Amino acid sequence: MTNTPTITRGELRDLIETNADSVTVVEALPPQYYEDAHLPGAINIPHTEVRDLAPELLPDKDAAIVVYCANEPCPNSGIAAHVLTKLGYTNVRKYAEGKDDWREAGLPLEQGAPVAN
Repeated sequence: MTNTPTITRGELRDLIETNADSVTVVEALPPQYYEDAHLPGAINIPHTEVRDLAPELLPDKDAAIVVYCANEPCPNSGIAAHVLTKLGYTNVRKYAEGKDDWREAGLPLEQGAPVAN
């Protein structure tokens, strides 16, 4: 698999807080985990559905995308990032420490199903 560049919690928090429109945050876990809690503004693209959902949900292949899953041992974000890269996305980074790290830092999480456009 390709070695996806990573982003730190601090860098990601700053992006979400100051310029959320400049990055699309993608949770690569199944929908029930996304609905339970997800990073602010994140969309849900389970790692098994990237090939099907990315063209519709991520139309700009040059846009900044950050994928994450539960924690470092969780492979979902790496799989999702790999598939996105294979599909031609040029600016994909991985928040390797994931949702567990975000939660442990006391940062806000959102709940509920994705909002349909």
